[in-house]
Amino acid sequence: MKPVQTFTIIPRLPAALDRLRDLAYNVHWAWDSETIELFRRLDPNLWETTGHNPVRILGSLSQTRLEDAATDESFMNHFGRVLASFDKYMENKGSWFQKAHAGASPVIAYFSAEFGLTECLSIFAGGLGMLAGDHLKSASDLGLPLVGVGLLYQQGYFRQYLNPAGWQQEAYEDNDFHTLPTSVVYGADGAPLRVEVPMPGRKTLAQVWLVKVGRVSLYLLDTNLPENSDRDRDLTDQLYGGNLEYRLQQEILLGIGGCKALEALGVRPTVYHMNEGHSAFLSLELTRRLMGECKLAFEEARTLASSALVFTTHTPVAAGHDYFPPDLMYGYFKDYAAALGLTFDDFMALGRKNRHDKGESFCMTILALRMAAYSNGVSRLHGEVSRRLWKDLWPEVPEDEIPISHITNGVHFQSWVSREMDILYERYLGPHWREQSGDRSAWDYTGAIAEESLWRTHERRRERLVIFTRRQLHAQLARRGASKAEIEAAKSVLDPEILTIGFARRFATYKRGTLLLRDTERLCAILNNHERPVQVIFAGKAHPHDDAGKELIRQIASLARDPRFRQRLVFLENYDMSVARYLVQGVDVWLNTPLRPNEASGTSGMKALANGVLNLSTLDGWWDEAYRSWDPDGEEAKVGWAIGNGESYADTGYQDQVEAAALYDILERDVIPVFYDRRSDGLPYRWISLMKSSIGNLCRFFNTHRMVREYTDRFYLNADAGNRSLAAGGGARAAALATALERIHDAWAGVEVGIVTEKEGPELLSGDAMRFQALVRTGGLSREDLRVELYSGRLDADGEIENPAIVPMTPVGERDGGYVYETVTTPDRGNGLHGYTVRVLPHHPDLADKFAPRLIRWAK
Repeated sequence: MKPVQTFTIIPRLPAALDRLRDLAYNVHWAWDSETIELFRRLDPNLWETTGHNPVRILGSLSQTRLEDAATDESFMNHFGRVLASFDKYMENKGSWFQKAHAGASPVIAYFSAEFGLTECLSIFAGGLGMLAGDHLKSASDLGLPLVGVGLLYQQGYFRQYLNPAGWQQEAYEDNDFHTLPTSVVYGADGAPLRVEVPMPGRKTLAQVWLVKVGRVSLYLLDTNLPENSDRDRDLTDQLYGGNLEYRLQQEILLGIGGCKALEALGVRPTVYHMNEGHSAFLSLELTRRLMGECKLAFEEARTLASSALVFTTHTPVAAGHDYFPPDLMYGYFKDYAAALGLTFDDFMALGRKNRHDKGESFCMTILALRMAAYSNGVSRLHGEVSRRLWKDLWPEVPEDEIPISHITNGVHFQSWVSREMDILYERYLGPHWREQSGDRSAWDYTGAIAEESLWRTHERRRERLVIFTRRQLHAQLARRGASKAEIEAAKSVLDPEILTIGFARRFATYKRGTLLLRDTERLCAILNNHERPVQVIFAGKAHPHDDAGKELIRQIASLARDPRFRQRLVFLENYDMSVARYLVQGVDVWLNTPLRPNEASGTSGMKALANGVLNLSTLDGWWDEAYRSWDPDGEEAKVGWAIGNGESYADTGYQDQVEAAALYDILERDVIPVFYDRRSDGLPYRWISLMKSSIGNLCRFFNTHRMVREYTDRFYLNADAGNRSLAAGGGARAAALATALERIHDAWAGVEVGIVTEKEGPELLSGDAMRFQALVRTGGLSREDLRVELYSGRLDADGEIENPAIVPMTPVGERDGGYVYETVTTPDRGNGLHGYTVRVLPHHPDLADKFAPRLIRWAK
C-alpha cells in the first residue's frame, strides 16, 4: 500500500548531545579513529550490526541510553575532545592548499560513477570507487575547493555469498537513504532540489542528495521518485546493473544530469575532472551550455569547455571501455546533436577512432580524450599502455609524445591504517605522517621505529585477523548449510602465529586469482610444512555476469574444503571495506598476480604497505614502479618481492606456468626463510628490516595526499587559469582560438617541410655543435601560425630515433617560396649513429597542447 504522504522520524537527542548529529552526518568520522571510538562507546554491538553507521546508531539507541551518555562524565569529556578537533578541522585554516596556492581560487568538480567512502554507504563496487573516495578525503584534508558528483544507488553493489557448490550468488539490499549519512538538498523555494535530464521523448527527474566528506561536498543524483515512470525510477537502482541501454541512461544521468545539478546548486566549476569515461557526456553538456550563455558556435564553445576538462582513464584493455552502437546512440542523441549544431554523423565522430566509419560504435573514452585538455593514466606503466592503446587518435605523433601522461594512484592512509599502527607512527614520526604523508620528510624517522614495537603491533593485528576470519567463516558455513562438524571446525581454522598471505580483489580472469593453486601438491607441501607453515586468506567478488571469474572463486572454495587445506586456506565471502581493513592490517604478505600489463594501478597493496605488510606481486600497475625504488642515499631499496622481471609471453598459458613456478620458488627460497629466521628474542630482524624499508621508501609516494597535490599542481591550477583566460570577454579568446585553428586546419594541406642542412661530413665529434636548417612552405599561413621543431637522437636497431631531443627552430630568411628555419645545437644523446628530422605543428599563444589540433607535418 502506497502512502498518501511521507515524513521522517529523527532521534530525540538530549541537548548536551545535539551535535552528535553533526558528527554522524559528516563521514569525516570514517577516517578519524577518535570519532569512531566515540560512537562505538554508545553501543559496541550496534556499531557492528548497523555496518558502522552512526546515523542508524543514533536512531536505534533507547532514550535511556542517550540520557545516560549525556550524564556520563567520561563520555562527555571524550565527546568534547572529538567535537573540538572536528570544529578545528572544519575551519580549514592553514591547509596545504591555502599555504601552497594562496590567491588561487579554482572550483573543481570531480565526477565518478562510484565513491567508496565507508562500508555503510554502498555506492561503490571496487577499486575505482575506493580511489574516488580516497580522492575526496585527501582533497578535504588538503583544503582543496572541490565538490564530488555521482549517483545514489538504491541497491548499490551486491552482497556476495557462495552456495554449497562454492558458486557465487548475489543478493541486493536496498539502501535506506534516511538512515544513512545522506541529506536531501533543498532549493531556494524550500522544496527538494531536482533537475530534469533529457531522455528520448521525456524528461527524467533526479533529486539531489548531499554527503558531507569532511570539508568536501559530494552531490548524488537519485531518480527513484514517484513522478518518474517505473523505468526511470530504476535508473539509480544498481551500480553496473542492467543492459547496454541501462548503462547509457546512467551515464547520461551522471554526465548531463550532474552538470545540471551543479548549475541548479549555483556551483560554477572552472575545472571538471572525469574519473573514467562514465561521465564524459558532461563535456558536451558544458559545451551546450556555453553555446547558449556566450552565444558561441560549437567549435568555439568546445574550445572553451575543453580548457576546463581533466580526464583520468583506469582501463588498460580496449574491451573494458564503454562502447554504444550507432542505432542506440541515435535514439538518445539525434536531438541533442542538433542542439549542438551538429549533424548526427559529426556528433558520432566525437566518440570514434575513425570519424568516417559510420558503423563504428561510440566510445566514451574516445569522447573524453578528444574533449579534455589534460588526460592521464594511473601508473607509469599504465600511461605507456594508454598511449599505445589510443595513439591512433593522434596520427603521426610519436607514441611517447601522445598527450596522455600519468599520475600514479595512491590511498588515503588514515582510512586504512590500523589504530595500533596509527599510535606507533604518532610515537615515532609525529603527526606529520597524517598531515603531510606525501612528503618524504614525514617518513624520515621510519628507521627509528623500535623493532620489537613494530613487530608486536603487527602480531596483534594478525591475531585479530585470525579471530575475525574464524567468526566470518563460522557464519558463512552456517548460512551455507554445512555440517555441524565443519561449522565447529571453523573455530580453530588458521594459526595466529604463522606466516599469513592475503589475496583480495575483484575476481577478473586477468588477475589470476588461482595462480597460487596451479600446483596443488607443491602448495600443499608449502602450507603444511611442520617447521615453517603458511596460511592463505582469499576474498573478492566476481562481476555478476562474469562466469569465468566465478569459476575461479569456485575452485578456491573447493580447495578450501579439501582436508589437506582446510586449516590453512580460507575464502571469505562478501569482500567489502570492513573485510579489506582486517586483511590489509593483519596479513604478512600481500599477494598480487595480474597478467602484465592488464593492471592499471591497483591500490590494495598500498593499503597493506602502510600497515607494514610486504608485497609480493608481478611487475604490473603500481608495483612495476614501486619495486624498483631507491632510498634517500640513492641505493636500490629492498621493499618486497617481484614475480618475474616484467616479461610478457604470447602464450598466456605458458606464462601462467612460468610465473606460478616463480611464485613457489620465491616463497620457498626467500619469503618463508626470512619470516622464520628468528633470533633468541623471537624477532625476525631481517623481515622487520624489510617492513621498515618498505614503509620508509614507499609510503611517501603511494598515498592520495601526494596524488591530489600532483593533480592540483599539474592539472587543476593550469586548467583553471586556462579556462579563466579563454572565458574572458564572454569567451572571446576561446572564439579567437577556435577561429585560428579552423583557419590553420583549412590551409594545412599546403604546409610542406624539407631539410636544407648542408652537412660537412658524415661524422661529428662529441661535444661539437651542429647547425640544422629546414625549408618550410606555409600554405598561406603566417609564421606565427606554425611551430617548427628539430627532432633528433640516436637510432635504434630498427633505424628509429629513440629518446629524441626536441628543439624549437626559428625563421632566419626566405628561400624558394618558403621560410628557412634554423637551430644550432649540440647533440647530447651519446656517441654512435644519430639521425634527425623536422616537424611542423600549429601554434597559437592560447593553445595549451600543441597536439590538440591533431595536425602535424614531418619533413620529406
